[in-house]
Amino acid sequence: MSEWFTEENIQSLVSHYRTLGPLIGILLPFLEALLPFLPLVVIVVANVSSYGLWLGFILSWAGTVLGSYVVFLIVRKFGRNPRFKRFIERENVQKLIKFVTMRGLSPLFILLCFPFTPSVLVNIVAGLSYIKKKYYLFVLMAGKFIMVLSISVLGYDIASYFTNPIKLIFVAIGIVVLWVVSKTVEKRLNKRVDKDLREASSKSEG
Repeated sequence: MSEWFTEENIQSLVSHYRTLGPLIGILLPFLEALLPFLPLVVIVVANVSSYGLWLGFILSWAGTVLGSYVVFLIVRKFGRNPRFKRFIERENVQKLIKFVTMRGLSPLFILLCFPFTPSVLVNIVAGLSYIKKKYYLFVLMAGKFIMVLSISVLGYDIASYFTNPIKLIFVAIGIVVLWVVSKTVEKRLNKRVDKDLREASSKSEG
């Protein structure tokens, strides 16, 4: 298996990917927003390796923003349907909806900046909240800009990583750091959600 990961084989794979045209560069991150089991980090790295840093970044950013906004619009239109009642009434979803209602767009922006937070959940919660469409689009574009750019810079020129192990180590460390930071922020926000909801509950009872 390790014999396959040579610079020639990686460049050949990138060349075949590039021949599919820029549409695939937008389509894959778009689908990831609808199918969250797809690996966004891998898709972004494939785009910047195939189309170059800036074009690959733009294609990835446009695709994930469009996909995420489509999820938001679908949930906004159909999220109150009785068929989705079981999902809407889940405790973590209700907590986030109430927190967004109390705190506004800031927590959503922070979550969208990191590649390992559940962005599909963020899009669903935003769709179920009372955030205006144009405001969420702006926050979505800004948060995804930071997130996709960080992955693009780390993943650019992937073929060279297999001839420069030190560079590969630094990139691996960078990805791990992003994962740790995103999970730390997510946990702190969850604690803040619980704290604010407890305070709001105690005030309403008092």
